[in-house]
Amino acid sequence: MKVFNISIAAGAAALAVLLGAGGALAQEHVFKLHHFLGAESPAQKDMLEPWAKRVEENSGGKVKIEIYPSMTLGGRPPELVSQVRDGVVDLVWTLNGYTPGLFPRTEVMELPFVFVNDPVAANLALAELYPEHLAEEYKGVEPMFLHTHAGQAIQTVSKEVHSPEDMAGMKLRIPTRTGAWVIEALDAQPVSMPVPDLPLALSKGVVDGALIPWEIIPALKIQDQTQFQIEGADKTRLGTSVFQVSMNKARWDSLPEDVQKAFRDASGHDWLVEVGEIWRKTDDRGIKVAVDSGNTHITLTPEETEAFRAKLEPVVDRWVSEVEPLGIDGAALVATARDLIAKNTGDEGASQ
Repeated sequence: MKVFNISIAAGAAALAVLLGAGGALAQEHVFKLHHFLGAESPAQKDMLEPWAKRVEENSGGKVKIEIYPSMTLGGRPPELVSQVRDGVVDLVWTLNGYTPGLFPRTEVMELPFVFVNDPVAANLALAELYPEHLAEEYKGVEPMFLHTHAGQAIQTVSKEVHSPEDMAGMKLRIPTRTGAWVIEALDAQPVSMPVPDLPLALSKGVVDGALIPWEIIPALKIQDQTQFQIEGADKTRLGTSVFQVSMNKARWDSLPEDVQKAFRDASGHDWLVEVGEIWRKTDDRGIKVAVDSGNTHITLTPEETEAFRAKLEPVVDRWVSEVEPLGIDGAALVATARDLIAKNTGDEGASQ
């Protein structure tokens, strides 16, 4: 009987090992996803982790996505695009603006008063723009999805802003070249840097503020370095930033159709709506943190907002002129983007 019990125990142990091995073998495709923010950031907790889980579930357990935050696989944020194109990593979430000049067509969505205040509409517009207008600038990668955040608001260390003239002479951080043009049009000085460097720059007086959404406030404790958070009427922002979750193209092409479908089904229309809602909600949480800390949240009047619009319309013209030598009809692309944003405005809740 003792021998029999030992045999049963040994068999159970062997079965457990086999089942464990089978579970590991079921994950036939393991991907490393690299990004530049922390593990507790809304980008990871609210967006990347749920998306990865949906892909894994859609694949029936064939896919495993390992997320590496804070550039833990090496390099700096501007290198993420080259890392995924070169196959150093399988997937990245990155900011297009960290690599200026690589995605000129996609910049149309960043422009002030092309993007106004609706990340859901912008996400859906980007998806519609992509096949005909944007795809050629994503060579070497396969975008899973493109998205924006809630838009660039004005955050200042000590200066209250109600008009374009109030910003003259200020030094402001921005991560994109179109954002730099916004700052220049306001007679201020743009300072480019990755967002993790912003708190130190604010505390040391390297910059007087930043054009950046509210959502980043809690993660970087921006409320401790600033006094004023300023946005236009009806949450109007001075442009936005475009982000991408992209896979190495060769890795994508090597995948069987059912695995590709698992990614595509997790990244479609309803997901783009949800991503827009995620970034709006995290933005709302961010401004609450600032106000609860004693900061002043300023909402410009419609008339004050219009003054900014008039001052910043030349930024759109500048972009049109900049992309013309590249063979891009910028004016037509601006018109198309604005039409698609108007078409998709109010699509919140489509995922419900």
